[in-house]
Amino acid sequence: MSETELRNADIDAALNEAKEAYVAHNPKSLARYVEATAVMPGGNTRTVLHYAPFPLAMARAEGCRLWDMDGREYVDFLGEYTAGIYGHSHPVIRAALDGALDGGINFGASNMTEARFARAVCDRFGLDRVRFTNSGTEANLLAISLGRIFTKRSKVLVFDGGYHGAVFGFAGGGSPINAPFDYVLAPYNDMDATRALIATHAADLALVILEPMMGSGGCIAAAPEFLTMLRAETTRVGALLIFDEVMTSRLSPGGLQAVRGVKPDLTTFGKYIGGGMSFGAFGGRGDIMDLFDPRRADALPHAGTFNNNVLTMSAGLAGLTQIYTPDAANALNARGDALRERLNALCKAADAPLQFTGIGSMIAVHTMRGPVRTPADAAKGDQKLKELFFFDMLAQGIWLARRGMMTLCLPIGDAECDKLADAVQEFLSSRRSLFAQVTA
Repeated sequence: MSETELRNADIDAALNEAKEAYVAHNPKSLARYVEATAVMPGGNTRTVLHYAPFPLAMARAEGCRLWDMDGREYVDFLGEYTAGIYGHSHPVIRAALDGALDGGINFGASNMTEARFARAVCDRFGLDRVRFTNSGTEANLLAISLGRIFTKRSKVLVFDGGYHGAVFGFAGGGSPINAPFDYVLAPYNDMDATRALIATHAADLALVILEPMMGSGGCIAAAPEFLTMLRAETTRVGALLIFDEVMTSRLSPGGLQAVRGVKPDLTTFGKYIGGGMSFGAFGGRGDIMDLFDPRRADALPHAGTFNNNVLTMSAGLAGLTQIYTPDAANALNARGDALRERLNALCKAADAPLQFTGIGSMIAVHTMRGPVRTPADAAKGDQKLKELFFFDMLAQGIWLARRGMMTLCLPIGDAECDKLADAVQEFLSSRRSLFAQVTA
């Protein structure tokens, strides 16, 4: 047996042992999962939450902590995939929701909060106009549709490995349930190839959409010069530039676009801005957004029973104006940068094929040594080692995404960061024998 085969056998054995311990420690989550499979395909209604042999079921949460059905405690370093920035049951959010409930819900009418919330969102992110939806997926669907109508063009340039919601997944080239637009697939962070594709399709290109840092794709940041090029080239050919900041809007008081100094024509939002409620939004240039103005004879329709629901409007307004202030945003992202640097220093000291990418309060782990500039780079990492990292973190009370994504919430402090650093150090020490043959 070769050295590589021996090493693969070693990691397989370690992973099997970790999974056996996981099953033994979580009988109630297993029972819940088996019961759920009778009424939901695979016991699941949100694909990202599933992993083998079965997903944990959480029973309750408080602050930055979770407790599963078997009573085990975890520090919540997942933060609901960036949506949970306020932690669990923040008193200001809770008071806003209680007030909304006391006043009645589902009015079927305009309410007292939506315009105030819209003003807060516009002021915060530099938008002329904004419209609300119920998810980031819906926001992107409407923004793309709007861009095609405004430009009177059909093609939508997206990026390999990109993700813009349930019907906009481009890992591996695309998903069979993607919305049926006319896509042009470009390589992320590749200046020359992307510029050439924009030029080739210029006459029919309606828009370019991307996350200024891929979130689901592994916290891979677009190079600043890449974003600058996209702004210049879309302007040159008369196409729109849309930034999907559903995740990345948390990375500074004005979103990642404010950090990069690149202004898109439209921006989409979701996740934390709704204060933990279902939320999405899209907005930007007034001349584009005003196509939805119902006072116009040619107004575009925009339906959605819960677009202005008072729970989201109230929680979102309280969160954005009272809790996640510009100072709070700067402090949280500084904490995230410091934590990422600390974790990477541990990996470097251990000469381990492990690294943490991201910006500010968004972090992702990759099990490889080389640079991670594209999803294709990330795919070169050792996926079994990443899976072992996931189960080892769970065993040490760290809750994160199976794919290795972590995001900080406001209640996380020094003690929680120390706990994560200690857990990573334990992984680096206990699994050191598995690192030698990882060459990527």
